[in-house]
Amino acid sequence: MGTGENEQGLRKILDYTRLLSIAILMLHFYLSCYFVFEAAGFHSEITDRILSKISLIGVFDSGLLSKSVAFLLLFISLMGAKGRKDELTNLKTWTIGILIGIVLYYGSVYCFRLELKLSTLVLLYISSCSVGYLLILTSGTRLSRFLRLNLTSDIFNKDNETFPQEQRKIENPYSINLPARYVLNGSYRPSWINIINPFRGLLILGTPGSGKSYFAIRHIITQHIKKGFSMFIYDFKYDDLTRIAYNTLLRDKNPAKFYVINFEKLSHSHRCNPLDPKEMSDLTDATEAARTIMLGLNREWIKKQGDFFVESPINFLTAIIWYLRKFRDGVYCTLPHVIELMQVEYKYLFAVLNREPEIEVLINPFISAWKNEAFDQLEGQVASAKISMAGLSSPALYYVLSGNDFSLDLNNPLDPKVICVGNNPQKQQVYGAVLSLYISRMIKLVNQKGKQKSSLIFDEFPTIYFNNMDSLIATARSNQVATTIGVQDYSQLKKDYGREQAEVIFNIVGNVISGQVTGDTAKHLSERFGKIQQQRKSVSINSSDTSLSKSMQLDYAVPASKIATLSSGEFVGMVADDPQEEINLKIFHNKIQNDHVALKKEERGYHPIPKIRSIDSEMIEMNYFQIKQDIQELIAFELGLNSQFVDKSENSAGSNKIPKMRNMQI
Repeated sequence: MGTGENEQGLRKILDYTRLLSIAILMLHFYLSCYFVFEAAGFHSEITDRILSKISLIGVFDSGLLSKSVAFLLLFISLMGAKGRKDELTNLKTWTIGILIGIVLYYGSVYCFRLELKLSTLVLLYISSCSVGYLLILTSGTRLSRFLRLNLTSDIFNKDNETFPQEQRKIENPYSINLPARYVLNGSYRPSWINIINPFRGLLILGTPGSGKSYFAIRHIITQHIKKGFSMFIYDFKYDDLTRIAYNTLLRDKNPAKFYVINFEKLSHSHRCNPLDPKEMSDLTDATEAARTIMLGLNREWIKKQGDFFVESPINFLTAIIWYLRKFRDGVYCTLPHVIELMQVEYKYLFAVLNREPEIEVLINPFISAWKNEAFDQLEGQVASAKISMAGLSSPALYYVLSGNDFSLDLNNPLDPKVICVGNNPQKQQVYGAVLSLYISRMIKLVNQKGKQKSSLIFDEFPTIYFNNMDSLIATARSNQVATTIGVQDYSQLKKDYGREQAEVIFNIVGNVISGQVTGDTAKHLSERFGKIQQQRKSVSINSSDTSLSKSMQLDYAVPASKIATLSSGEFVGMVADDPQEEINLKIFHNKIQNDHVALKKEERGYHPIPKIRSIDSEMIEMNYFQIKQDIQELIAFELGLNSQFVDKSENSAGSNKIPKMRNMQI
C-alpha cells in the first residue's frame, strides 16, 4: 500500500545505501593513499587499528573492486529515487553527464601515470574520482525527474478517436459494397461499407468536392444495375450520372430499357407526358400533381402551405388538370395544354370549367369573385398560378412534355426501365419544377406491391421538390424500392423543404454516408454516431510534486470538428442491418478506395448517349403552335363558338358575361 510510512521507510533505505556507497569510496581513498595521508599527519593509532581490520574485507582487495561496489550501491540508490517530475528535463544533457561522470570515476586511476609529486597525484586522483561520482549522482537524480509521458505526440487526438470497423464484405442480392481503408492503433486496415439493406433509405451528404458522386453514387448505380435493379436517376449535372448508367447497362446486359428526359438536346431525349390520363384515376392525382408543380415553381410556398393565396392557385391548377383529364378521356391531358388553357380569358375559361361537375367545388370561389367583380381578389388567387406556369411556356418543354414514348412505371416486371432525367444548374428553377412533377408521378407508380426491385437516386435532392419523401422511405421498403438522397448540407435541405420535413428526412433514413460537412450538420451526425471509450492522460505539476493520471471516459467517436475537416474521399457514417444479417460494427470512419486508373480507362471507353430521333426547329415550333390550336378548338367546341370564340362586342374589356353554351348556362 502506498502509505506515508512505506514511502518514508523506502527513502531511509535509499539514503543509507547512498551513505554506504560514499563510505566505501572514502575508505578506498584512505586505504589506497595511506602513505600520503600518514605523511600529512592525517592518522591515529586507534583509527589505523580499526581500518586495518576493515581492510581485510574482500571489497578492499583491489581499488577497482571497491570503486565498483561503491558505484553499484550508488546505482541502486538512484533506481529508487523519485524526484519531482519536470517536463523541462533534458534527457540528452543528463545522459551525457552520467557518461562523463563514469569516465572520470574510472579513468581517474590514470592520474598516477603523470610525472608529478605523489601528493599532487593523490590530490588529482581523489578530485577526479569525486567529481565523476558527483556527476553520476547529480545527473542520475535529474534523470529521475524526466517526464516519460509525452502528451503532445497526438495533438489532434487521432489515436483515441479510432475504433474497430467492419472488415468483412457482406453481400446479398440488394447490397451496396464499398471497399475502404481505416486507421486503428496507428496502422491502416482494410474495411468494407456494407449497405445490406438499401430499402431503409440512404442519405449521402457532403460539401461540393467531397466526392459524393465519384466515391459513392457511381458505385450505387453500377452495382444495382449489375444486380438487376430497375432505376430512376435524377442527374442534376447532366450527363455525369447518365453516361455511367447507360454504359453500365450495356456492359452488364441488364434487360431494362434505357430512357432519357433532357430539355437541352431534344434529339437525345425521349418524350413523356407526366400527366398521362391512363395513370390519373381520381381527383387526388390531379391535386398532387398541381401541388408538386406549383411548389416546385415557388419554393417559398413550401413553408406557407395552407395559406389562402397558396392553396388558391393550387386548387385552380387542379381544376384545369382534372378538366383536361375528363375531356374526351384525356386527349389533351398534358402539361403544355394545361399551361395554354390557363391563359384563356376568364369568361371563356370559367364557362368551360363549369361544364365538369367534379371540379365545381374547386372553381366556385373563382367564379363568384369574377361575377361579383372582385377582380383584385381574383387576380391574387389566379395570377400567381398563371405567371408561374407561363414561365414553362417553351417550345422545347412543350415538345418533351406532350409526347408519350414511355410510361413512368419503371419497375414493371414485364417492362423494366432505367430512366434518367437531366437538369441544368443554370435553369434549375424552371427545369426543377417540371422534373419534380415527373418524380411525383413516377413514385406513385413505383411504390406498389408486386413490382420489381428498383433504385431511386436523387443527386442534389434540394433542387427538386417532392412532397412526402419521408412517407416514401417509410413505406417503400416493403415494396423493394431503394431510395438514395444526395444533399450538400442539412441547412440546404431546411432552406428548401422547411425545418419539419427536413428533420424527418434527415432522421428517418437508416443508412448515412457523409463527407465533409460543417455546422449543425456535423453536430447532428456526431451525436448520431454516439460515443466510445477513450483513454485520457493528465499531468499535474506543482512546486513540490508531480502526479500522472490515466482514465477511461466516454467521448464522441467522430467529433464534429473531425467531420468538418474530412478530406475528399474520406467518409463517416453508419449502416442499417437486417435480422437475418446482423452487423455489430455499424459506424465507420474510413476512406473509400477507388481504382482511379481503372475508372479513367473505363470512362475513356464510354459510348455517348444515343440519338433518339432527328428533329429540327420547325418540328418543335409546329408542335408548340399545334398545342395552342388544340386549346382554341377545345374552347370553340365546348362553347359552340367560331374559331375566334366571340365577336368584338362580347370580348370588350371588363365584360363579365359568360357566353351561352349548348347545354347549360351559369
